Amino acid sequence: MRKPVIAGNWKMNKTKLESIKLVTELRNLIPRTTGVDIIIAPPFTALTYVFEAISGSSVTLAAQNCHWEDSGAYTGEVSPPMLKDLGCSYVILGHSERRQYFGETDSTVNKKLKSVLRSDLIPIMCVGESLEERRQEKTFSVVEGQMKKGLAGLTSADFSEIIIAYEPIWAIGTGETATPAQAQEVHQLIRKILGELFGKNKAVQTRIQYGGSVKPENIDELMAQEDIDGALVGGASLEARTFAKIINFKPGD
Repeated sequence: MRKPVIAGNWKMNKTKLESIKLVTELRNLIPRTTGVDIIIAPPFTALTYVFEAISGSSVTLAAQNCHWEDSGAYTGEVSPPMLKDLGCSYVILGHSERRQYFGETDSTVNKKLKSVLRSDLIPIMCVGESLEERRQEKTFSVVEGQMKKGLAGLTSADFSEIIIAYEPIWAIGTGETATPAQAQEVHQLIRKILGELFGKNKAVQTRIQYGGSVKPENIDELMAQEDIDGALVGGASLEARTFAKIINFKPGD
């Protein structure tokens, strides 16, 4: 049985004090939540303060990005060992906004993923198609390409702790959401690809999140799908009560 995983990606939002306030409110709203892995990904500037604020709770820390080298002359970049030193357990990689605005490619995602694994951090690797690609019925080929290129060179042993996040680009920050059936169809494809690459057992064990305008009104139906194991939440994670409702989903209701 795969344990659900709900992650909140704050993107470029929240100052130090705003971050502490938000996570403190969240802790008070989910004091006994144990059946779900809860992850929050604040901006780099708030990581230390958020780590201190979640100490002793069931909430864990993620970074929104990293570089693939451990150190070096890469002005403005942050490495996996630095993130681990700040208390991170996870790193989000290949988010569509990184691909769209900052030139992220499947190749750089692959290099970052291997670096994250070397630092004993858990990657959350994002894949997903654009609206144009979906309209052209290229969803499956796009996602398959991102999966195979992003995971190239990994062994079954390497793959033990990786989380995949399917985020249709057309549903991010737009208010549009893939229907549960649309999301399930792609999640099922992802699990099939994982089976081909790493074997059936790894495919069955791997957690796959859905991301794209997730909110309290649609989380129950999404989580009721067979191959959806969690959510990568954007805007709805910036308000404690809203995010707590998503964490406390009730699939099948």
